[in-house]
Amino acid sequence: MTSFLQRGGAWVAATLALCLSLGSTSAMAHGDVVPQSVDTHTLPQLGSQWMESNPYSAGDGHKEALRIGTSAYNQNCARCHGLEAISGGISPDLRKIDADCMGLADAAKKQACFKEMDDYFLSTVRRGRARDGRVYMPPFEGILTQEAIWAIKTYLETRREP
Repeated sequence: MTSFLQRGGAWVAATLALCLSLGSTSAMAHGDVVPQSVDTHTLPQLGSQWMESNPYSAGDGHKEALRIGTSAYNQNCARCHGLEAISGGISPDLRKIDADCMGLADAAKKQACFKEMDDYFLSTVRRGRARDGRVYMPPFEGILTQEAIWAIKTYLETRREP
């Protein structure tokens, strides 16, 4: 007679084998990965032309962008990039996205570096990242608005490592 643990272990092994044969490991790893909409109606609206840098970094809408960006990050990004933007090693640690810029003493070079990082961030979130036919990050353009994407960037700016 087999024990409950032996039967349970066999069931888990059979289920895992079935899932692997169906190719559903990513669904198991990340759960439901349907992007969540983000309500940005309380933010200053940016229009249809994409901004080149984060308009919410300082000034109008910063506090509200931070509130919305924190929620939007947790709903759409944390499952891969980690809670509070602390990566577990699977995806880039977004606290360090512009770490090279932080150490620059020359103000003009520092500003140019932040601009370059904004470009990289925006293009990555909008178009996603793929390599050798593998999707490493899905595209969010058409799912997240410009306001939502820049609000997420506002949140990430507060998570920078010193």
